[in-house]
Formats: sequence, structure tokens, C-alpha cells
Amino acid sequence: MTVEPTTLQLVWFGLIAVLWIGYLVLEGFDYGVGMLIPYLGRNDKERRVLVNTIGPVWDGNEVWLLTAGGATFAAFPGWYATLFSALYLPLFLILIALIVRGLAFEYRAKRPEQSWKYGWDRGASIGSFVVSLVFGVGFSNFVIGLPVQVADGRQGVHVFTGGFWSLFSPFALLGGVVLVALFLFHGAIFIALKTRGEIHQRAKAFAEKIGLGVIGAGGAWLLWSNLAYGTGVPGWILLVVAAGGLVMAWYMVRADRDGWAFIGTAVSTAVIAIGIFLRMYPDLGFDNSSTMDAPLNIVTASASPLTLTIMTWAAVVFVPIVLGYQAWSYWVFRRRLSTANIPDDSPQREPIP
Repeated sequence: MTVEPTTLQLVWFGLIAVLWIGYLVLEGFDYGVGMLIPYLGRNDKERRVLVNTIGPVWDGNEVWLLTAGGATFAAFPGWYATLFSALYLPLFLILIALIVRGLAFEYRAKRPEQSWKYGWDRGASIGSFVVSLVFGVGFSNFVIGLPVQVADGRQGVHVFTGGFWSLFSPFALLGGVVLVALFLFHGAIFIALKTRGEIHQRAKAFAEKIGLGVIGAGGAWLLWSNLAYGTGVPGWILLVVAAGGLVMAWYMVRADRDGWAFIGTAVSTAVIAIGIFLRMYPDLGFDNSSTMDAPLNIVTASASPLTLTIMTWAAVVFVPIVLGYQAWSYWVFRRRLSTANIPDDSPQREPIP
């Protein structure tokens, strides 16, 4: 079937890609910070500083994920249904990890015991790691293409033909490792950008070390992706830009230019995501080799023109409001933090007899 998408279908595929790019860039440093809380923070005050660097923004950053999921459900219901049925277990694992991570930030200060706080800090770290790893494996599988076929007796309904363990190919596992390392690099640079004193120096030293690993592993994944699943000249251009962003970030960390280093990892993350969505067009990350007569793509998975029109007008009204609010929140909480900004715990009252 020839793919001839309408303008609105192209617009909404592009908007969903933008939402995922925003999520990976913004929530990426959140996950990096979350993974590093128990390791860069040597005591409770330092760990509170790390939590506070993302405290005002982490839940707002997750709105990008919720909006991307909602937009996919409304604009491309066929994509949403097949994707969630194919990746039910990985997505369930992501949900559990996100719940643990959110609880960790909200509950760590509910009791004074250090063991309680450290336990939740470890929960935030594990939750952030799991989400990063699973998303890395998942997006790598979109690059490969998830095999699908038309369900028996159900025209227009597609089912995933692979198994759970088929998702863990060497390429996909490398993608998971790369995304974890990239988010650690991105998060460490954000910590260096947002802190002063010993935590700043510790984060900077960690970023210098992990940065070399990200450049090596990320370069290998990008090269493998372009050689085996490439999109031609645009893919190679994006590879050069992504690799250049990582190298720039590493160099700027060493030069104490934290802002430019953060721009480097942000650009690299965004460009890698652009390359993935470029590969996913027009088959939405699916392998249609078994469904050539009725493929699952941007046209067949789309909602009605009326639905897309209504969604477009809603996006025109509400997206600028959300972007403006989020930009304002980052501006308000732009200053650097240190342990001097963290008050001592208030003394515990004696229990009333």
C-alpha cells in the first residue's frame, strides 16, 4: 500500500516526535540526577541538595511523557493499541519504576531516620535506572522494527509476532546501556550546572569520566544504527551532529563551561531522538514485511480527519501555555544550590505521654 499521508497526519507524527524529544532531553537529566543521588551525595544534606536541583521540575518534565502517550492514543489509535499490546511487560515495568521514583521524592522527608531517607534515595536511583534502560532497549527496537501481522479475522487490527525475549537483541541491549550512560552524563552536567562547592566538583569529575564512555558506546550504537538500519545521508548528518555534541559536552565540562556542556548533551539527545523518529517514518517503528497488503503505518493507524482537526486547535491553544509555564518555572529556580542552602533538620519533639 502506497503511503500518502495527509498534512494533519504528518503534523501529528511530527508533534508526537517533538513531545518525545522534549521528554528525553528534559526528563533525561532528571533520570541522571536520580541515578546519582546515592553516589554523589555523601550525607543527607548533600543528597537533599541533589534532590532539590530537580525538585521543582521533575514532575513537570513527566508531563511530556503523558502528553506524548495521550497524543498517540488520540491521533494514531492503531499505533497506540499495537504498541501497548506488543510491549505490555516492558511498559508495565516502566510504570512500576516511575511509581517508585515518584514515591521516593515525595516520601523521603516524611520520617527523620537516615535509613528511611537513604532507602528512598536508592529507590529513586533504581527507578531512574530501570526507566532509562527499558526506554533505551525499546527505542532501539523501534529502529530495528517490531514485527507485526494482521490479526486473524480482524481486518485493520495488527498484532506483534515477536516474543518478549526477542526484544533483547545485542543492538537493543547496547541501546539500553547507551541511554543509561547518556542520561548519567546529562544528569551529572546538570548537577554541575546547578550546584556549588564539593558536590559541583564531584559531579564535574564524574561527568569527565562517564563522558568518555558515552562517546565510545554512543558512537558505536550510532554507527551500527546507520550501517544496519540507516536513513541515508540525513542519518549520517545526524550522527556527526550527535557525536559532535557529546565531544563538545565533554570538552566544556573540562573547561568549566557547564552551560555549554549541558547544551552539548541536550543537542546530542535531541538529535539521536530525531534520527530514531526519522527511521520510524512512515511505519511507526514496525516491520511490515508480513503485512504488505495491509501495513501498519502513519496512514492506516491514524484517527479520523475530524479528530486530528480538533486536536490541532486544542494544541494551538494549550501548548504555548504549557511551554510558557515550564520556561517560567526553570527561570524562577535557576540559581545554584549548595549545602549552605539546606537547613538543619528540626529537633524531634518528645512523644506526648
